[in-house]
Amino acid sequence: MDYKYIEQLLERYWVAETTEKEESILRAFFSQPDVPAHLLQYKGLFSYEQSQAEISLSDDFDEKILKKIGAAEPQIIVVRAKRQSFFRSLRPLYEAAAAIAIVAMVSYSASSYLNKQNSQSPWDYNPASYQDSYQSAQQSYKVVQDGLEMFQKTASADSTKQNNNLNSAHEE
Repeated sequence: MDYKYIEQLLERYWVAETTEKEESILRAFFSQPDVPAHLLQYKGLFSYEQSQAEISLSDDFDEKILKKIGAAEPQIIVVRAKRQSFFRSLRPLYEAAAAIAIVAMVSYSASSYLNKQNSQSPWDYNPASYQDSYQSAQQSYKVVQDGLEMFQKTASADSTKQNNNLNSAHEE
């Protein structure tokens, strides 16, 4: 037999260019007991393919399986369609409307926030432009003095109330 032809078939086999007839020639060649030493490495591949092709199920396989699972007669399951209400069928529209409303509210809030920031005048750091709250120093002194007196009265009232609470709790 010409081994060059077998080598050419092997090269075509590796690039998937062989026909089924050529592959059967290769299988027949490698199933022989006397294969040349340089082609002996491919014998296992083709003998494996041939042994796997011979494996098949027995004729009574289906009957055995059906007998084991006990499915002599198939069960018929009746499934009824669920009725949908009118409002449930409109649910996708509700979801779309809610999504549009959320996007509109977020965009309105963002635009009003940005417009508010742009409309505010920046801080004026020029000391010459500062103005006093009161026209005279005596007027501002009077306001501060009234505030401190009010604080003194409330602070003393709070401290006496707190002392009374502590004394009553201590006596009990």
